[in-house]
Amino acid sequence: MLNRIILIGRLTRDPELRYTANGTAVATFTLAVDRRYNRDETDFIDIVVWRGLAENCAKYLGKGRLAAVEGRLQIRSYEAQDGQKRKVAEVVADEVRFLDKGTGSGGGAPSPTRARDDDEWADLGREVSLEDIDITASGDDDEVPF
Repeated sequence: MLNRIILIGRLTRDPELRYTANGTAVATFTLAVDRRYNRDETDFIDIVVWRGLAENCAKYLGKGRLAAVEGRLQIRSYEAQDGQKRKVAEVVADEVRFLDKGTGSGGGAPSPTRARDDDEWADLGREVSLEDIDITASGDDDEVPF
């Protein structure tokens, strides 16, 4: 049997860091993940991170930041304050990778203009037309350029 999930998306809010009664760090945040074939549809997935990884996420991630999360799906039940039984699905992360540059200390998303200027990978995956390509002719067409 296998329970493994890998997600890439943007945080919808800053991670919320708390500590259990015995001092273990736990952070929660929500990841917005676009569906592969229909970018108009987005799934909002709750993520739970524990211990040192939780503290790092709280320190270096923030709303709008791009992150990859690897972990397992957990379905748990609880009783709400109104007495109703509820179920929640969440991903318990084993690994979180920070995929874009951030401001550090409290996370937060860099401004879109600055992020694009600083990010040498910003155009990765962008559609290119022939007008965008600068082709210059070398004087000798018979010479192979390598």
